[in-house]
Amino acid sequence: MFLREMGVDESHCYSTRSPSTIPTLMPQTVTNEVIAMPDPSNKNSSAADAGSAGPGHRLTQRASATEPVAPLEKTLSDAPSTEVFAVFGVEPEIQAYAMAKYSRSSLSMKESLREISTQKAEKFLNTFYFQYGHRSIADLAHIALAVERLSILAAIEVADEQRWDGQERSTRYQDFKKSGYFTPDFGADDEGRTLYRETLDFLFAEYEALSAHMAGYLISITPKPADMKQDAYERTLKARAFDITRYLLPLATNTSLGEIVNARTLETQVAHLLSHTHKEVRVLGESLKKAATGAAYNVNAESLQDLVAAIRAVNPELGARAEQELLREVRVAPTLVKYADPNEYEMATRRELRQAARELMADEPLAPSKAIVDLLDEESLEVEIATTLLYEHCHHSYRQIRQAVQVAGERRRREIIDLGLRHRGKHDEMLRGFRAGQQFRFDILMDTGGFRDMHRHRRCIQVMQGFTTQHGYEMLLDMEDAGVRGRFEAAMRRVQTAVESLAKRGTPEAEENSQYAIPLAFRKRALFKMDFAEVVYISELRTTPAGHVSYRNVAYAMYEAVARKYPALAKYFRVHDVTAPVDLLQR
Repeated sequence: MFLREMGVDESHCYSTRSPSTIPTLMPQTVTNEVIAMPDPSNKNSSAADAGSAGPGHRLTQRASATEPVAPLEKTLSDAPSTEVFAVFGVEPEIQAYAMAKYSRSSLSMKESLREISTQKAEKFLNTFYFQYGHRSIADLAHIALAVERLSILAAIEVADEQRWDGQERSTRYQDFKKSGYFTPDFGADDEGRTLYRETLDFLFAEYEALSAHMAGYLISITPKPADMKQDAYERTLKARAFDITRYLLPLATNTSLGEIVNARTLETQVAHLLSHTHKEVRVLGESLKKAATGAAYNVNAESLQDLVAAIRAVNPELGARAEQELLREVRVAPTLVKYADPNEYEMATRRELRQAARELMADEPLAPSKAIVDLLDEESLEVEIATTLLYEHCHHSYRQIRQAVQVAGERRRREIIDLGLRHRGKHDEMLRGFRAGQQFRFDILMDTGGFRDMHRHRRCIQVMQGFTTQHGYEMLLDMEDAGVRGRFEAAMRRVQTAVESLAKRGTPEAEENSQYAIPLAFRKRALFKMDFAEVVYISELRTTPAGHVSYRNVAYAMYEAVARKYPALAKYFRVHDVTAPVDLLQR
């Protein structure tokens, strides 16, 4: 979802790729003594490679006492022999194998790639990745995947991976009126299905009508500069209108996204999706697994087919060979992702932590929120872990949950932590709730549309609560200025009633199905944990005038909270004043 809503260069899209290892030049002592070295153990290294080492980075090889030693001045002055090259046209798993061989072989990358076959790579990966547990090998296989016509709800879950790089359709620059929406499985509940579809059809009709109304209103109050083209003028104000009316889009809205992940991240992502509470997300996890292990889409297939046909017309034998080489089926991760299955640790722990949260918070009503951003004060690590483990399984604020955890006592606190680890298997990472100890922790309550923008930030820990209508909704003042506040609020009330009715249907996954009808205007909680540099980064980036007012306010509130607690650090923030007027034509 990166860059989806911003009109500026989003340099915050962090890559999860490891930096290249840079060889260190070690000081060398030059003497007249020549030390004979044993024969290289790798007989595949060519003589040409050995002879081409030259000064700079020298190969270890045997020398006779009669060979002159290169003067130090010449060694230092010559160009370095380090070779750097990009690799193209290699399937992800074969590339991972070739890179992994650096650890076990003295072969160059080019030599490794020449001697690797698909079958040999699969055998290697089965042995070292699955049997020996060298899981970092999968970090070297990067895979590009396209996911089209999934709901916004499912897209949020796909992107909820800290090591994820991706991009989603923008609600600012695209009109979603023709996107359609996802309908969950209501089984035999025809009445529930009818209510659901009527509610979503109503929301999309309102989205279309109010988008046109708001675009016309913004055009009426914003003069076109003489040097601005008419199409650019209208396009810019329509984008501003979509920023306002996106609040009407339900979580069921169809969207599309692309992701580039390494195979280990994909394996973890697929297992998480297969373990999810929503059927659509579970099916999506299976689809990602099939896409990675099955035949990949070849963008050049049509032109290559024409080329093969032309070759075959001239030389049938050569045409058959060209077909075998150019049109062979490619599978991007047939080995590394094939064992991705539902995660029993995640599913069993979720059931027990949900029950623990219900028991602990049963008599606690949701306290009215006094601020959209709450910078939490410090507590013991045990209290933080126990509170965070329960946080995502209810809709209470972090402070409310923490208070209940502290009152429950040390024994109950340790029982909660034990629940988080009781079902952990040999290869399971700890749950996200255990990623604790960060200095800056923010409990944020904001509209779901704005959360999607904040969700892009990867250099922090995010713990999401579920989607709900219990926290109310947001509405931009532009709607009041345009005279449609009453219409918008009536729509929100109607939808909230429908969502609550759908959640009580008593059918399997009734509550999960009802969440698809929730518009992006409704608020949800999320816990953000980070270091000081990330607080500064988010505050600076997300307060720029080009951004959406929702996350601009959140980012500025983060800055204000830190400035109050650490006034000496406030001067290091280069934030924008969110109360200053915004030029609607500046992107």
